[in-house]
This record gives sequence, C-alpha cells and structure tokens, in this order.
Amino acid sequence: MREQRRSEALAAGGTRAWFERLPPPLHFLTGVSVFLSCYSILWTAAHFLLRALGGLLPMPGTLREYLTLILTFFLFGLSIVVIRYLFRPEARAMQLVNALTDAMSRMGKGDFNVNLEVNPRYAGQYYEVVKNFKQMAADLGQIEDMRQQFVANVSHEIQSPLTSIKGFAQALKSDRLSETQRKHYLDIIEAESERLSRLSDNLLKLTTLESKRPPYQPRAYKLDRQLRQVVLAAEPQWQAKRLELDIRLCECELEADEELLRQVWVNLLHNAIKFTPEGGALGLSLTVTGGSAVVHVEDTGPGVPPEHLPRLFERFYKADKSRNRAAGGSGLGLSIVQRIVHLHHGEVSIGNRLVAGTRVTVELPLSQSGSQS
Repeated sequence: MREQRRSEALAAGGTRAWFERLPPPLHFLTGVSVFLSCYSILWTAAHFLLRALGGLLPMPGTLREYLTLILTFFLFGLSIVVIRYLFRPEARAMQLVNALTDAMSRMGKGDFNVNLEVNPRYAGQYYEVVKNFKQMAADLGQIEDMRQQFVANVSHEIQSPLTSIKGFAQALKSDRLSETQRKHYLDIIEAESERLSRLSDNLLKLTTLESKRPPYQPRAYKLDRQLRQVVLAAEPQWQAKRLELDIRLCECELEADEELLRQVWVNLLHNAIKFTPEGGALGLSLTVTGGSAVVHVEDTGPGVPPEHLPRLFERFYKADKSRNRAAGGSGLGLSIVQRIVHLHHGEVSIGNRLVAGTRVTVELPLSQSGSQS
C-alpha cells in the first residue's frame, strides 16, 4: 500500500510535488527530520573515518571530536552540492525541453521515428507530456506511411493502363496489322481508358466522402424497392454467367441518402458477380431487426483467406491481385462502401460462408436521427 502511494506521488510530480502537498505545519518538521537524519549518518561516517585514521596518526580525543564536527559539515555541504547537481529540476527540465525541441525539428523534416526515453521518477509532471508526444509521433508516422503507400498505389494503378495504352497505340502504327488485330488493339485501349476513368471517378468519390462536408441528404424511401432495382440493373452481368439468384427482401422503409446507398449495393453486388464462378449462386436478403435494417450479400466464389479479411476495406488492398486486375478492379470499391455505411452510422463486415464463398453484412439504423458523422 505504501509503495502504491509512493508511485502515485511520483506520477503526480515527484518528491517535490509530494512535499508541497503536505500541510504547512509538517513542512518544518519534515525538514528538521531530514536534516537530523542526514547529519547523524554523516557524523557517524566522519567519526569512523577519523577513528580509522587514528591508528596512522594518533591525536587527542578533543581534537578528534573537533575534526569529526568539521568533517561532518564538510561532507554535508558536499552531499548537498552533489544532490543539487544530480537532481536539480532546472537542468533536467532543460534537458527534456532540448530533447522535445530536437524531436519536433526531426518531425518537421519528415522523420517520425522519435524515441524519447524518460524516467517517470525524474520527469515528474512532464512525463505525461512526453508520453503523449511519443504517441503523437507514432500516429503521425503511421499516417505518413499510409500516405506514401496511397501515393504508390495510385501511381501503380495509373501506370498500368497507361503502359498498355501506349504499347498498343504504338502497335497500331504498323501497316502490317490486319483489320481484326487493329480492332482488337483498339478494344484493349478502350477498356484500359475505361479503367482509368473508373479509377479517377472512385478517387474523386472517396475524397468527397472523406471531406469535412460529404454529400449527405437523407430522406425516407423503400429500401427493398431499391435493392430490386439494383438487381434488375445488373441482370446482363449475372445472366451472362448463368448465376442462380436467391432474393429474400422484406418490406423496409429507411431514412438515408438514397444515391449514396445505391452505390453501396451496386459495388457489393458487382463484387459478388465478379468473383462467383459461372453457374454459381448469389444471395441477397433484407431483414429488419430492432431498429436496424440488415442486408446480406452472399456468393459461392472461392472466398477470402482469413488473414486478408481484416484488411479488405483498406484503399487499394487486394487479397488476390491477379484476380482483381483481370476483373478490372482497383481496390477502392469496399473502401467507398465502408465510408458510406459509416456516414449513415451503420456497420459493414465481411466473412466467409461455412460451405463456400463470402458474405457481406450491412447493418443500418432505420432512422438517421443523429448528426452527420
């Protein structure tokens, strides 16, 4: 218990802060007690020191006592000088300030690898400042890593179709191409141009959603009707792969931004169609539980390895890069979905089904009574 109180005193500002919290009458008594204790210890040390020297240099008892008194005061003064040098708060405060200034200078130049090791015993009331500063440096370093990765991913996603367009455009200059080859190359250039356009559109959309004032105009509408419209609009895609659909929608009126949520259902349904093999099945269900609408989108595709599930909502993250590139994905669709769902105070999650495929669950409150997030 006493050790716990001592730790709390040190955490709140060290021995000095603990002493200042004592009642004023105890200040004098505490000072006298400390002085007498130190003086007794030093007098004992001086006494035994001179007694040991007495064997080498005999001296009268009165002289020995007098020298003991002088040596005691000398040791006392020396102890005070050493203690002030080792524990003076001004020097330690200046060292701490200099360390923080150097760390801030390095952070200003982009170096967030700051490691300030400070002992709580000596830092006192500044320990929390240093602790929070280290946490801020770590957070800024993580944000900088994410920014660099984002720029690298954008550059890579843009460079790939540009390289294809450039290569096939140069190939079209050849006079030895047949009309069939020329049309094939033009189709590839058109497809790569569409990829660039979709990437640009998704980047702008994600930037808008993450701004301080994203487009958000909730109103009451029929969610089940919207889901049916999205399924019908994607009919050419799922019919081309001869997919079997299992649609189970209950009546549900939702207060939300209809256009933003349409983007959610389009992205999720197209993902399910994209990764479901030909002749597979899709499932879409809508239920109302308590005050929330719960939508499940299921497919019978290959599923997602468990180690990739927590990162699927990261921008440009692809669990299977070759498969996503072949399907024309950029890795932004699920990031857009998550941002729109969070904008509606909802939750979205992805998991593997027991048999095969994946299941995406979106849970949205029926009423947007709160403020915009």
